[in-house]
Amino acid sequence: MKPRNRKIIMSLIAIVVLAPALLIGAAQLGALSGSQPGDLGVKAGRLKSPSSTPNSVSSQAALWPDTPQARYAEIEPLRYPGDGRVAMRKLAAILPAMERTVLVTDEPAYLYAQSTTKLMRFTDDVEFYLDEGAGVIQVRSASRIGHGDRGVNRARVESIRALFNASVAVAPQALSSGSPAN
Repeated sequence: MKPRNRKIIMSLIAIVVLAPALLIGAAQLGALSGSQPGDLGVKAGRLKSPSSTPNSVSSQAALWPDTPQARYAEIEPLRYPGDGRVAMRKLAAILPAMERTVLVTDEPAYLYAQSTTKLMRFTDDVEFYLDEGAGVIQVRSASRIGHGDRGVNRARVESIRALFNASVAVAPQALSSGSPAN
């Protein structure tokens, strides 16, 4: 093999080996965490709209029919029996107990948490809003960066739902009926 070809091949091998290592290293240092959106929270009874790419879920997706990924983002709100404020306290206790999740805002009717993925350290924003008029807790979970999330936000919300339902002892018929348990 000619020395020039050998040098090219060795350079390509170095790139193939080093590029993923550099990417993972940058991710571990927080380079892929993205910036916290400035428009989170509840405005006129609504959480922020679903993302325009398939990397979020929202129980209020139907309120944003013009959002390109509204149907993809649809997820059920959390249902609770009894006092909504008590349900929010139980939810507030669940969030920081979840791996790589930090509760950032803890208000009586609104919770905001940040969850970080294990390997690449992507940060996702997770919000909960006590919608007492509807008798539910609205939820939105969205990735800050990237086109897709491989179902991570939906899986996270369903995991939170399972823990929450166990903590408030929601009756199975209440879950399927679409109304809060009495």
